[in-house]
Amino acid sequence: MTANDDILHRIATALERLAPPPAPPCDWLAAPAYVWTGAGQPVAAIEAPALARLTGIDQQKERVVANVTRLARGHAAHDMLLWGARGMGKSALVRAAVRQAQADGGSLALVQVASDAIPSISALFAQLARVARNFLVFIDDLGFAEGDTVGPRHLRSWLDGGVEARPANVRLAVTSNRRAIVPRHGAEQDDPINPRDAVDDNLALADRFGLSLGFHACSQDDYLAIVHGYAADLGLAVDEGAALEWSKRRGARSGRVAWHYVTELAGQAGRQTG
Repeated sequence: MTANDDILHRIATALERLAPPPAPPCDWLAAPAYVWTGAGQPVAAIEAPALARLTGIDQQKERVVANVTRLARGHAAHDMLLWGARGMGKSALVRAAVRQAQADGGSLALVQVASDAIPSISALFAQLARVARNFLVFIDDLGFAEGDTVGPRHLRSWLDGGVEARPANVRLAVTSNRRAIVPRHGAEQDDPINPRDAVDDNLALADRFGLSLGFHACSQDDYLAIVHGYAADLGLAVDEGAALEWSKRRGARSGRVAWHYVTELAGQAGRQTG
């Protein structure tokens, strides 16, 4: 071995010592939930409110729970798009429905996809297809930038029939503030050739979800009903005037704002909300 060869050997050995060992393969049967970052990371428990605490969205809750239950039992189930107002329980409902299905004995895990890992979902599907378990792949607060044509095209392919389509034991759950997911603007209607083309193309993405549910901003009565429901569950008394003032200071009425107000009540009373 020459001196140069010896130097190169010692450099290679040093680099091997510095390099972290390869991550062990993810055990997709071991945990109730996972985060996908390009690799699977198990999560010990699903943080979600009890379904009974999610009030003001009874119809949406009934349909999501029924769909997730079917998936957990290995029956036909839909991909889901939950769209609409912020703070109305879209994400919490997905997590709570999965946790309830698991408590009922269903073979189901939740896999939440990190926002920067969305391009690698096809690799996730390839792993999940080999596992004897059902999975709900969850993309929270999905949105595509204006002019992004690659992301929506991949999503269409995952949903129905492309070579990257999700396997039979996997369904998608997506939350978004917009039903169309992609940005829309008035200029869509100004196409001199066919003013419907751009609009139809955007809406076609949402139409690929078998279950699409809207979540709308609260009326004052709905907001107070949610506050009373949360407070009653914790044995707390409600001052409606204070509850409304709380929402005014935050510029919104929603289930999230109602929960924050009840958390404040609980804290003032020296109580826990968990």
